[in-house]
Amino acid sequence: MHKPIKEQYLVSGFLAFFLIHSVQVGVGMLSFQRTIVKEAGYDGWSSVLISGLAVHIIVACMYLLLKRSNGDLMSIHQQIFGKWVGNILSSIAMIYFIGVSVTVLRSYIEVVQVWMFSDLPTWGITIVSVSFFYYVVSGGFRTVVGLAFIGVIIPALLFPVLLLPLEYAQFINMLPILKHSILDLLLGAKEATLSFLGVELLLLFYPFLKKKEDTQKWSQLAVFTTTTIYLLIMLVSLSFFSEEQLNKTIWATLTLFKVVQLPFLERFEYIGISMWMFLIAPNIGLLLWAATRCAKVVFKMSQRKALIIAVVLVGIACIMLPSRQEIKIFNEMIGNIGFYFVYVYIPILVILQTLVVKIRRNKHGQSTSV
Repeated sequence: MHKPIKEQYLVSGFLAFFLIHSVQVGVGMLSFQRTIVKEAGYDGWSSVLISGLAVHIIVACMYLLLKRSNGDLMSIHQQIFGKWVGNILSSIAMIYFIGVSVTVLRSYIEVVQVWMFSDLPTWGITIVSVSFFYYVVSGGFRTVVGLAFIGVIIPALLFPVLLLPLEYAQFINMLPILKHSILDLLLGAKEATLSFLGVELLLLFYPFLKKKEDTQKWSQLAVFTTTTIYLLIMLVSLSFFSEEQLNKTIWATLTLFKVVQLPFLERFEYIGISMWMFLIAPNIGLLLWAATRCAKVVFKMSQRKALIIAVVLVGIACIMLPSRQEIKIFNEMIGNIGFYFVYVYIPILVILQTLVVKIRRNKHGQSTSV
């Protein structure tokens, strides 16, 4: 168990909504339709609902873990596995957080290169990006929270625009509903995992919330809001595109922006891509902060030094992923790791922690009765 967080570093409990929602809505929203439709077809919307429901259950599991340990992920690991094994597992989580931040940043850079500036070198935009994130995260957790707040409020203006293609909607395409098997729907839900990743950061920032025990309602509301947005965009996409088109369209959400025609602006998707930076910035900021927090607790090093190492690693990894194929393979790998971390490892931790608490309680009961 490490030292409690000082009052001056804590943030209001309701900000859990902005932290979780901002880290869930990111670059995955630009392309999530394709992979889900490949598995679940026109029933892809139900896969989104299944995935959202699963995340609600996982959030409840995380609050159970955190309440029992009265700490964070590192405390949970040490409580269940002891100091040495616990620190090894926390180190693996740290590497995972860095990996997810690489996925988000490199995917966004790819979108900018394909849709806006085809001659833009990867190394140039990577150096600018990691410098910005070093500046933000070095300001501390409260600065990252401010970024998350802005990252929810400003892009909220974009979402109503994504409903405009409903003018051309063909909802009859989705009939009959639920014609796919349960297995197909579950495989589609698994494909939605990468889009919902980020909720596990609650395990790191929980100690920084005021009245933390009462924040579950805000966290669950954040997941509900995220699920609703993904569901609406999926329904719009399914009614606008054919199944075959969605299978071939990498960035379906950006293609929806192309439908928008304004008298003073011909290429609205440029605005969408530019504003999407507000969405991915909190993702990367929180992930880097979480990774450096792990390093600080496990290796007893300065968080600023850990941040320098983390941004350098992210920068190198982004530059070493030059082609679409390599980015896709890396994203799939991180998506699979994230799936097992969130949907398998967290429930296992709940079971193990229940057993550990029960055994210790029984031992304590026996020692007091002697």
